[in-house]
Formats: sequence, structure tokens, C-alpha cells
Amino acid sequence: MDAIRADKLTKAFGTLTAVNELTFTVAEGEIFGLVGPDGAGKTTTMRLLTAVMEPSSGDAWVAGHHVIGEAERIKEEIGTMSQRFGLYPDLSVMENIGFYADIYGVPRKGRAERIDRLLAFSNLTPFRKRLAGNLSGGMKQKLGLACALVHTPRVLFLDEPTNGVDPVSRRDFWRILYQLLRERVTIFISTAYLDEAERCSRLALLDRGRIIGMGTPDEVKQMMRGTILEVRAAQPRQATERLRAVLGAHSVGLFGDRVHIVTPDPDTARRQVESVLREARLDLAAIRLIPPSLEDVFVSVIAARHERQGS
Repeated sequence: MDAIRADKLTKAFGTLTAVNELTFTVAEGEIFGLVGPDGAGKTTTMRLLTAVMEPSSGDAWVAGHHVIGEAERIKEEIGTMSQRFGLYPDLSVMENIGFYADIYGVPRKGRAERIDRLLAFSNLTPFRKRLAGNLSGGMKQKLGLACALVHTPRVLFLDEPTNGVDPVSRRDFWRILYQLLRERVTIFISTAYLDEAERCSRLALLDRGRIIGMGTPDEVKQMMRGTILEVRAAQPRQATERLRAVLGAHSVGLFGDRVHIVTPDPDTARRQVESVLREARLDLAAIRLIPPSLEDVFVSVIAARHERQGS
């Protein structure tokens, strides 16, 4: 059974269409990623699926319930966690979880045992008496997740939950998500981190409210047209600027201290790179073919789409 199903789901705000005819399904027990830059429509999609906002047109079902006709039933079946989850800084870890248990109507019988399991699950047991306001960013995210899970939801919605969290805490957070998958919890997560998208069972690339690619990470990578040349130069920013002037802005991207070039003809591109950097007196340390990352694919597909649209 599909845990989530959307059929031409659309949301417009005046003349702006934030979500444009999204159609997809998410299987029960799957982790599905919605990936896109700021303003792509990720948060609006999340609000439509969690019955916080009504669509302008189209339909969606979550846990078998329609987002309009059965909105209250959906809210009983899901857990949600936004970028700014509503923790109360002057309450302790235990008090925050207890507060959300009250909101969700968790029975008193067995509640203490359930909370103890959540604390152990999220590695928060040693901090149960600490005020939420005194937790680190990563620990606040774990507490937010524990609060969202206190009523044992069937579907968990996470809107960029690791935004601004340090890499170690992000890794720990994903370890917890994988544990949830073993319990058949369906996870729908939006993220701007492409390395996180690699961890999803399937994902959808979202740009300007439209899905421009969907599938497993490996399937999405097959959308890449051309191959990737990775260039290491002494001054990568200057090298990027010079190469963009010759090869085109949509073909050249800076990824940390490496320059990535998308090209259908790597031999010709290699000669052009060597010539451009030699003329600019920029030392070339290395140049090699590499497999595309999701970030390469996303940047390339969006750039090509915007170029076709003339923007």
C-alpha cells in the first residue's frame, strides 16, 4: 500500500504557482527525499501533504486518508518536524516530550515506558532534565524528532531537519532515521543537502514547483547528459571564472576546491582546460574523469532547464 499518493497536486498564491501538478507515490516503509533549492516549493508541498494547507487543485492521500476530506484523520497518523520545530526552551527534555504526548493524546498507561524508549533511541537519556534551551543544535533536532514520534506515527514528515546542524549530528540523525525504517515508519524528508539525498530510497528533484526528475539516486544520476571532468587548480575560483567564459556558465561549477566541467567530449574539454589555464597562468594540479554526484546532476539539469526557459 502507498503511504503517500499525490495526483496533480497544485498550490497557487495569486499569480505564483508554488507547487505545480506534482504526481508521485511513496511506498510504506520507504524513505523518500524531496530535493531542491530554496524557493523550489518543498515546504509548501510538505504543508499540503500534512493537511496544514489546502491545495488549489489536485488530490493527495496520506496513510489512506484524503488531505481535504479527512484532514483530522491524517493528523492522527503522522508526525511532523519543521525547520523551526516548536520546542519550549524553558522546559526540560522530559517536559517537552510530555507536553507533546499530551497534545497527541498518548494514554497515560505505558507513556513512561514509551518516553524512556524514545530517550534511549535518540541518545538523550543523560540529558532528560536539561532545559531544551541549553541543548546543542544537534540535540535539539533529536529532541524534536522524539517529540514527533511520541504517538508512534505511521508517516513522518521532516522539513529540512538537519539545516544548520553540524556534520556529526547530521550523521547521528540519519542513523536514527534508518532505525525507524526497520520499524516500517514511512519517512518523507525535504533537504537541500545533496549528500543526504544519496541516503534516500527514492527522491524527487524539485525546481520552481515542478518535479524534474524522480527515482533511486542511481536512476536520477542517469539523467546526466555528458561526463564530468574534475579540475584541481591552484586558484579554483579564478580558474572557474576563466573556464566559464570559454566553456559556458552552465557547463562549469565550483565544488569546494574542485572545478567540475560537464561535457559531451572530455578529450576536447581537457585540451581547452589546459589551454585556458596556461594562458591565464593558473597552475593545473590535476584533471580527471569522475562519476557524477547528485549535486552535479541537479546543477546540470536545472541549468539546462533554465536555459531552455530563457532565465
